[in-house]
Amino acid sequence: MLENSVWRQYNKTNNFREKLTQFCSMDAQDIIEDDKELYGILKAKFTKKELKLFAMDSANISDDKIKSEFSLNDEEFTQAKYKLYKKLKQDKTKLSFRRTTVNPSEDSE
Repeated sequence: MLENSVWRQYNKTNNFREKLTQFCSMDAQDIIEDDKELYGILKAKFTKKELKLFAMDSANISDDKIKSEFSLNDEEFTQAKYKLYKKLKQDKTKLSFRRTTVNPSEDSE
């Protein structure tokens, strides 16, 4: 499953769920169970470059190798990582990873 994905090019396992819980400050049981569906949401929320950067950074690939892969200088690299992880922490992104969303009308009852 997901053998040919960008994630698997740099990571031996589909451990993106653990990375999402870490960076989004969410519990694993709150995240969508189906890996294919969750990866599809990742692909929809991030650009190809952002997804590749997330996969490479999560695989602990050296910063120098990542910078050369994307042809970035130090400042551009720092900015790209900042934007990526800022996007991961945004509520609109985190909510898309949730298993279920709460209906606001249910809260008011």
